[in-house]
Amino acid sequence: METTKTDSIIDKLRNLDQNRPDFPGEHLIVFGIGVLLLMAANRNRSFLGRTLAGMAGSAFIGRAASGTGGVARVVQAVTGRRP
Repeated sequence: METTKTDSIIDKLRNLDQNRPDFPGEHLIVFGIGVLLLMAANRNRSFLGRTLAGMAGSAFIGRAASGTGGVARVVQAVTGRRP
């Protein structure tokens, strides 16, 4: 399979993100932004606005849970295996 330019850019960004140090509270901030976006989706009148805000909020919450210092690290520390 041939790698495209987009794949290499995504891989580079993913590697850069995984290799950078976390700062304290990073995942709590990202989780909070996700919750605020979901609340905004609930208040928005337009279907498109609700959909976009809901998708963005869900993505932020997922990022907070699965990021390098998030819930995934806690699960690995407690169970001794990757989630």
